[in-house]
Amino acid sequence: MNRIQKNKESDLMQKESGGARGLVSVPGLIRLICTGALLIGSGMYFVVGETMMPVRFAAGNGFVFLFLLLGLLLLSVNLFYFAWQILLAGRYKTFDDPGDEALPTCAVVVPAFNEGRQVALALESLLKSDYPADKLEIIAVNDGSRDDTWQWMKKAADESGGRIRAVNLPVNGGKRRALMAGFLTTKAEVLVTFDSDSMAVPDTIRAIAAPFVADPTVGATAGNVRVLNRDAGMIPKMLDVSFVFGFEFLRSAQSMVRSVLCTPGALSAYRRSAVMPFLNEWVNEKFMGRPSNIGEDRAITNILLREGWGVVFQRNAVVYTEMPVTYGTLCRMLIRWGRSNVRENITMSKFAFKRIDLQDDDLVGMQINLIVQFFWMLAPVVFTVYAVFCFLGNAIPFICGAAFAIVFWATMPAFIYARRRHNAADSLWSYVYGIYSFLTLFWISPYCVFTVRRSGWLTRQTPKTDEDKVLAGNGSVPSGDLPKVSHG
Repeated sequence: MNRIQKNKESDLMQKESGGARGLVSVPGLIRLICTGALLIGSGMYFVVGETMMPVRFAAGNGFVFLFLLLGLLLLSVNLFYFAWQILLAGRYKTFDDPGDEALPTCAVVVPAFNEGRQVALALESLLKSDYPADKLEIIAVNDGSRDDTWQWMKKAADESGGRIRAVNLPVNGGKRRALMAGFLTTKAEVLVTFDSDSMAVPDTIRAIAAPFVADPTVGATAGNVRVLNRDAGMIPKMLDVSFVFGFEFLRSAQSMVRSVLCTPGALSAYRRSAVMPFLNEWVNEKFMGRPSNIGEDRAITNILLREGWGVVFQRNAVVYTEMPVTYGTLCRMLIRWGRSNVRENITMSKFAFKRIDLQDDDLVGMQINLIVQFFWMLAPVVFTVYAVFCFLGNAIPFICGAAFAIVFWATMPAFIYARRRHNAADSLWSYVYGIYSFLTLFWISPYCVFTVRRSGWLTRQTPKTDEDKVLAGNGSVPSGDLPKVSHG
């Protein structure tokens, strides 16, 4: 049994055991708040109390005291923000299937660069969609690959009975231009972007198209990205918990105010009439005088939010995506995501506060989400500076504070994962990820802030052989390191 089947059966078992329940019950919410209050109280005591950090230490060094206050401010903001997110996520519901007749025409565009046989597997998964065949187009775009990607695309198209159309771009122009090339070859009402290292399930496309039927003001739908290679090592297991938290909690809450900040490149859908007028702006985006070659998903989301379109999350629109299994590949992916996040937060701030209306819940929600994004950008910088000064004076408060922060911020993802996946044992990977991030990934966020002008993909390369990418003979998605096209 390959991994896509195993993951699907696991999700079906989760649904049958009660996965459709609300994210957080009232008693569970009360327990969570009480636990959080206890942790916060304990943490503040150990960090700023006389036992571990004498007041004279902070008072005697104004710089340290300032960063201590900033840290407490960041903590307070996050507490209030997550309390609000819990309330929103608890009210989230997926959009209902409108039925075959009401479904819009849909084109799935799959750009690929040096993906080899993997692109054929992605296309094969899309061919199994239960979307009405007369309303579905699948467009594979070869973005100037230097390996055998084009041959695999052609083979998949030739064997599809006309259901797949292959487009060959002789020169690599980047993911945005590849997507635009696909968009321009179709008249479909809904444009779906799908990464070539991802796998769909039969109802993926139906689910992601549903919001456009239910609400004419929806401009984009974010899919639910899950880790395909969960059994490939420690890193995919940790990322699986992180993804469930990021999608099924944070994006569920953002969806309630119609301002999901990022539609993931692995699976997203856009209303044609919303995106086509802005294709040139999107493709030719520049930041600080340089072309923006990364973060195409966050960039197009910004444009739609700026133009007043709603951006929502569809939890049952599931896609499985291969994740890094080595430290180096993970760092490169996180750097790419981090830089694009910094850039697009700055871009979003240029329009998000042009109108202030406290009666507009969606607008206020979008503004709060953006403000918190800036706090999250600032937090690692504050943390790093504070760590240096603490170690120069007294390392104990820093160590205790860091331990408290790891436990506290890992508890929420663990809780959500256990609730959504009904697997308490696997939820413990959240704590492992917290420690792993603290020890090995702490430098990435500050590095992204100070190198935001750079816009390289970092993970693209030409594979030596096809065997480096796909395990021969089993037809499953490979478990080793792959050149990544994009995950957000």
